[in-house]
Amino acid sequence: MSEQGVHQALVVRIGDRIAASGGWLGFDDFMAEALYAPGLGYYCNGTTKLGQMPQGMTTLEGLAQAAGSDFVTAPELSPLFGKALARQVAQALQHSGTDEVWEFGAGTGALALQIIEALKDMGVALRRYCIVDLSGDLKSRQQALLAPHAPLVEWVERLPDTLRGVVVGNEVLDAMPVQLLQRTGGVWFERGVVWRDGALAWEDRPTDLRPPLEVEGDHDYLTEIHPQGEAFVRTLGQKLQAGAILLLDYGYPESEYYHPQRHMGTVMCHRAHRADPDPLDAVGLKDITAHVNFTGMAVAAQNAGLEVLGYASQASFLMNCGLVQDMQGAELPVRVAAQKLLMEHEMGELFKVIGFTAGDWWQAMGFAHGDRTHRL
Repeated sequence: MSEQGVHQALVVRIGDRIAASGGWLGFDDFMAEALYAPGLGYYCNGTTKLGQMPQGMTTLEGLAQAAGSDFVTAPELSPLFGKALARQVAQALQHSGTDEVWEFGAGTGALALQIIEALKDMGVALRRYCIVDLSGDLKSRQQALLAPHAPLVEWVERLPDTLRGVVVGNEVLDAMPVQLLQRTGGVWFERGVVWRDGALAWEDRPTDLRPPLEVEGDHDYLTEIHPQGEAFVRTLGQKLQAGAILLLDYGYPESEYYHPQRHMGTVMCHRAHRADPDPLDAVGLKDITAHVNFTGMAVAAQNAGLEVLGYASQASFLMNCGLVQDMQGAELPVRVAAQKLLMEHEMGELFKVIGFTAGDWWQAMGFAHGDRTHRL
């Protein structure tokens, strides 16, 4: 099916959902359809999504040529990302006496490949590497890339009753559906989607829902709440008997997330390495994300019985895990790409890492310096 055909079929499906819901569909349900509707949603329709940065190109036009991809994640940017992360994974496996890694939303499979090969080089005996991914198209790419490690890697569609091992999620939480809350004239509304004049349109309805913090001021204010992301973390916490959870994503602690000046929310769309704020345009053909409220994730984990290992910027975490030393022995193009993982104006500060453990707290190397848990 052509891109336009995918888009039109998905809009029809969403229109049917709106009609079945009484004429109004909450943004979280709309986002779930736009990203995950079988065969039509962005992550399920076979379009190219992730790719490598084109060598020598720095303009938006150059970035758009990245194998037709829409965005680049850290593992595609540099193989040193997974190598550094693997050291933290190895420490967690050793500390917990476990031998499994579970990765959620494995993308192209690049991170899995980097972790598996780095653990092998470190002499870590891994029994299996399990991938949970809703995208059938990405699963095919993962299987092709990870074919040399086929006996070790498994793809699973549902979690077991209990987990023992290390859970990894890179840019997973930001793709989980969020609810939109809009304060207008001092009154809170939930923002949803309706069918109006032959097209998708916004409509706000009064709600009792509120952000977890009171937003100072009386100005109009748009923001998100994250019940699905928090439920995901709670579920992991309830199932994890031994091991650790490492989640890497862009976001803020609660006090920054709901700052009075952040009045436009954080929902953003990505297509061909361009960002735009309109989820109702080109539905199914672009990614929709929202920043992560890391305080909410930490509270959800603690409510499920986990301890917070640490919370740090991606730059601090990767440096603690030896990325700088890896860069020193790498060729110049590899060093240049890896610098983007650390630079404050690139990924180093915007992206954060949060870790949880089942059982008592222990000193994880990734949070040895620069831990910001006190700011959650």
